[in-house]
Amino acid sequence: MFELKMDMIQTIGLSVILLIIGMKLRSKVKFFEKYCIPSPVIGGFLFSIIAFILRQSNIITIKFDTTLQTFFMVMFFTSVGFNASLKVLKKGGKKVFIFLLLAIGLCFAQNLVAILLSGFVGINPLLALMTGSTPMTGGHGTSAAIAPTIEALGIKGAEAVAIASATFGLIAGSMLGGPIANNLIIKHKLMEKQTSKRESNNYDDDIDENVLNKPEPVLDAEKFSMAFFFILIAMGIGSYLSIIITKLLPAMNFPIYIGPMIIAAIMRNISDNSKLFTAPIREISVMEEVSLNLFLAMALMSLKLWELINLAVPMLILLIAQIILIYLYLNFITFKAMGSDYDAAVIVSGHCGFGLGATPNGISNMKSVCEKYKYSRLAFFVVPVVGALFIDFANVSLITLFISFFK
Repeated sequence: MFELKMDMIQTIGLSVILLIIGMKLRSKVKFFEKYCIPSPVIGGFLFSIIAFILRQSNIITIKFDTTLQTFFMVMFFTSVGFNASLKVLKKGGKKVFIFLLLAIGLCFAQNLVAILLSGFVGINPLLALMTGSTPMTGGHGTSAAIAPTIEALGIKGAEAVAIASATFGLIAGSMLGGPIANNLIIKHKLMEKQTSKRESNNYDDDIDENVLNKPEPVLDAEKFSMAFFFILIAMGIGSYLSIIITKLLPAMNFPIYIGPMIIAAIMRNISDNSKLFTAPIREISVMEEVSLNLFLAMALMSLKLWELINLAVPMLILLIAQIILIYLYLNFITFKAMGSDYDAAVIVSGHCGFGLGATPNGISNMKSVCEKYKYSRLAFFVVPVVGALFIDFANVSLITLFISFFK
């Protein structure tokens, strides 16, 4: 069987082509528009299916250089870090705190379901944990970091199960987030209520509209350059911070983007509260969107779908249980706790994305929902802050406790 190796330049070139194809298909195919399927998922997943068929037919295998995928992932989360303004946090703190509790609650529930079903399907609880919050809320990064620890405890196959589960979750989170939110919006007639709410100016007193407002960026070449420079500076300095954090807390297995995010947040707040420099936030938000689309396209096109075939029946049962869990959790807990309104429905789509895969998927889900309906300032404030800045710390800590208890 012929093996095609693509270097990082060829890989990013292909991902852009697939992203554009996804955009075109989304605008032409009513199914994608109706269920709010993100463009990077359409193009990337389509290619992964083709690659899967070619591999299974012993025609060709494709290997990608994912260096730039990691780069754009870190770039995206660094951009998100610039959103962590304490001024904004003071106005949206209540909603952020509630959503953080909800996200942690889902992590706990995911691990609990995995443990409770481990006896039913007849596998080790630690192996079952590799279908819980490790791959679901944590995604591939947390899976790659946590699974070797389980393997070291004598649980063979933990890494394969975790990565395959993360792949399953990435697809499921992207496919389900939009439709679930879309169903809530239609079922509860939320667009009509949103219009009524705006007409009466009955906004949550805890939210300052002006602070949450995210205006359209104005094209300015110099500011775009500075935005890119600010992000790269935060990434560079932050990489050292990640190394320090890893050495101080080796058991926590923090993702590589945690340091850059923290540095970006510090830079944003220095900009907000001093005259040392002014961060070009509008332009950074554009870079955030670009890096998100590129990262997602590369992540989806390089999915190893054949790993799902190798999952045993017990693993499939556990993964289906996770889908049922998050569907019930989103509809009856997240949606209600976040206010049962349009903003809550958009947040639900985001929670589905990072609750089953990764924060970029959640944000992409929200973008798709908002493209069909209207922009939700609250959702795009709450979900990135919790999903990118806080949930990884909470999730890894929770996973560590579960492993310590069952090892």
